[in-house]
Amino acid sequence: MSIAVVLDSNSGVTKEEAKELGLFVRPMPFMVDGNVYYEGVDLSHEEFYRKQAAGSDISTSQPSPEDVMGTWDELLKEYDELVYIPMSSSLSGSCQTALMLSEEYDGRVQVVDNLRISITQRQAGLDARMLAEKGWSAKQIREKLEETRSDSIIYAMVDTLKYLKKGGRITPAAAALGTLLKIKPVLVIDGGKLDAFAKARTTKQAKSLMLTALSQFMEHKFGDPKGECCHLMIAHSDSPEAAEGFKQEMEEFFPGADVFVAPLSLSIACHIGPGVLAVACSRKIEA
Repeated sequence: MSIAVVLDSNSGVTKEEAKELGLFVRPMPFMVDGNVYYEGVDLSHEEFYRKQAAGSDISTSQPSPEDVMGTWDELLKEYDELVYIPMSSSLSGSCQTALMLSEEYDGRVQVVDNLRISITQRQAGLDARMLAEKGWSAKQIREKLEETRSDSIIYAMVDTLKYLKKGGRITPAAAALGTLLKIKPVLVIDGGKLDAFAKARTTKQAKSLMLTALSQFMEHKFGDPKGECCHLMIAHSDSPEAAEGFKQEMEEFFPGADVFVAPLSLSIACHIGPGVLAVACSRKIEA
């Protein structure tokens, strides 16, 4: 049985990378100053951050049902079944829409709601591909990914409060005070929800806080503070050099770990801006 694994571009996976990984990607739309752009098609990361810095009005959007079903229909001409992993239902209505659309496919399309986003969503795609290669059905893959939905977490250090203020996640007064005191908030994405986690006064302090929090999460959740049973990851928004430097620190903190580094998906960068560094873990799945 042949199974296609499809992510949306909220995973941060580009079309080029998807081909190398044996995956497929559904580009997600953005509204920029009233015009529709598609991530990875006519909106690159570089263009996105230029527009964001210039003060463009940017918001995320859902793909049309016709676009989603068109992608599925094309793939089902070649594959027996399809596993679709959209961004967390806690962050977007696109997952619920996909679940409704999948009812028309008699079980051939399995939509996974495992509360993932960005690099953890990417890892879910890799896990699905691995299970498919081992002969699992699309339904079995969906059930496994949803069974392990709570086995990941992301901590993100925000460089500026401007975009949290713009999105209404903090008050203008709190943003002004935080900027004055040079506070660097650390956010947590757990179960698909973006929430405040802690406050740091320096980048060094924020990075130390995130690494410690990640270790404590893995110890509490898996009894594995060293991350030996997890995939460890770093994501960044328009900060590749800082991310590579942080990778060395993370590898020293977790000796022997293989740390993957990738740009943060634009769906998150839209709300928290450039200069973000994030750490994440996702428990390894065994077939």
